[in-house]
Amino acid sequence: MKDAIVIIPTFNEIENIELIVDAVLKQEKKFDILIVDDNSPDGTGAMVKALQIQYGNRLFLLERDQKTGLGTAYIDGFKWCLDRDYQYIFEMDADFSHDPNDLVRLYEACHKDGADMAIGSRYVQGVNVINWPMSRVLMSYLASKYVRFITRMPISDTTAGFVCYKRKVLERIDLDNIKFVGYAFQIEMKFKTYRKKFNIKEVAVIFTDRKRGKSKLSGNIIWEAIFGVLAMKFKSLFVKP
Repeated sequence: MKDAIVIIPTFNEIENIELIVDAVLKQEKKFDILIVDDNSPDGTGAMVKALQIQYGNRLFLLERDQKTGLGTAYIDGFKWCLDRDYQYIFEMDADFSHDPNDLVRLYEACHKDGADMAIGSRYVQGVNVINWPMSRVLMSYLASKYVRFITRMPISDTTAGFVCYKRKVLERIDLDNIKFVGYAFQIEMKFKTYRKKFNIKEVAVIFTDRKRGKSKLSGNIIWEAIFGVLAMKFKSLFVKP
């Protein structure tokens, strides 16, 4: 049954794109893929078009004119998926930091175990991160602790980008009113899901830093998360979920 789709945003992922597409589409559970490509100058979009010949109606491409942020890429992808009949919609990176073999575990957390949002969590059982320098591990871990403290969400990995949503969650969130476009986008989506009292479950995964290509993380994205969370929490005190 084709009820699930994995959204993978890309910008200059030519080294990973064929490998990640193959890995996702070879899972025992059938997932479709939507690549949201921000006009990658390295030819990522062209490679996806070539792969579509092989994979047909299981691989889709949404091309955007320019790079306008991770959050807007996902929102465009969410809207595309909601216009179709998908019941389970995933967020996933292209660089294998998220293990495609964990997709089924996230799916089952929603499909069988009753979660409305399943999070591939690096921190729900200790710290499961491989090949990151200690400084980056600490930054990520403490960021999640900070967000949890400010928002009071009972989530260990508040900044995780490996997520499965039931369709009804995305239908209830006003996607046009999402404010953050970078790192904090993941936090805002979890916060809105939490405030609407959906059932959130964390599934322990091992996060492995990319082996190919270049990270897109920047200082501006981190500052957005730090100060944006305070503004988001303050605003929530005066706005209904």
